[in-house]
Amino acid sequence: MIQEGKIVLLVEDDENDVFFFRRAVGKAGLELSLHLASDGEEALQYLNGNEKYADREMHPLPEVIFLDLKLPYVNGLEILEHIQKKPALEKIEVVVLTSSPEDRDRKRAFELGAKEYLVKPATPTTLLQILAALSRPKAEVKW
Repeated sequence: MIQEGKIVLLVEDDENDVFFFRRAVGKAGLELSLHLASDGEEALQYLNGNEKYADREMHPLPEVIFLDLKLPYVNGLEILEHIQKKPALEKIEVVVLTSSPEDRDRKRAFELGAKEYLVKPATPTTLLQILAALSRPKAEVKW
């Protein structure tokens, strides 16, 4: 079962994709605490609790990140590398949500700890399945 209020960080620079993600979440009937970072640099600031993200009550660490790979300033693979190097972030589940169908991007994302790799657009059903899987204990999750 999906946990009510699951904290999700969407790292996406395209406003249309943000709209479609929110719409898919709504159609799936998910109650999420959704936070947004519009580029890679902002995502790192959020994850590190820097600048405007220092207040962890307002900007809690996410349980799940939906991460675009093609981002301004810092790309998604660099964000995955950062997460992998920080013990405080190791419990965060990362789902890559990108327009890149490239096998090399998929392979590298999995090497860096991504739990799933989805090519846009994500459907409500797909999001529901991913979040349901991520809410189960790790032993039950089969990728």
